[in-house]
Amino acid sequence: MDLKDIKAIIDLMTKNELSVFEMEKDGFRLKLQKGLGDQPIVVSTAAPITNGPAASAPAGATPAPAAAGNFKDIASPMVGTFYRAASPDAPPFVDVGTQVTEDTVVCIIEAMKVMNEIKAETTGVIAEVVAENGKPVQFGQALFRVR
Repeated sequence: MDLKDIKAIIDLMTKNELSVFEMEKDGFRLKLQKGLGDQPIVVSTAAPITNGPAASAPAGATPAPAAAGNFKDIASPMVGTFYRAASPDAPPFVDVGTQVTEDTVVCIIEAMKVMNEIKAETTGVIAEVVAENGKPVQFGQALFRVR
């Protein structure tokens, strides 16, 4: 199952006014649950095994509203760890001022030990890098701001 499959399921949930979707296949479990009020749909999976105590989400982990003006946010399609580059010594995929198209890879989000390339899905110029490299991000959280 890839990101396109998950987005298709979310679209079907919205279209058919479903509030919960669960599936399990080959050890992969996916549960989507529509939040209360205007909260986004929550994507949850089995918690990864960690060696230390669980850290609470940072105060800035809530989805950021789009800034005033003609800005669009590139939002995280999943919960995971945000990386601006393919490796620590590689240059970032994009920087402020970089022209992006819908197919431009802007970052990687690591989720369940899988590196997921995130595409801009919009056209414009990167105006701001909102997320912090190597830090956790939430579903729907702004990663970049594009004008």
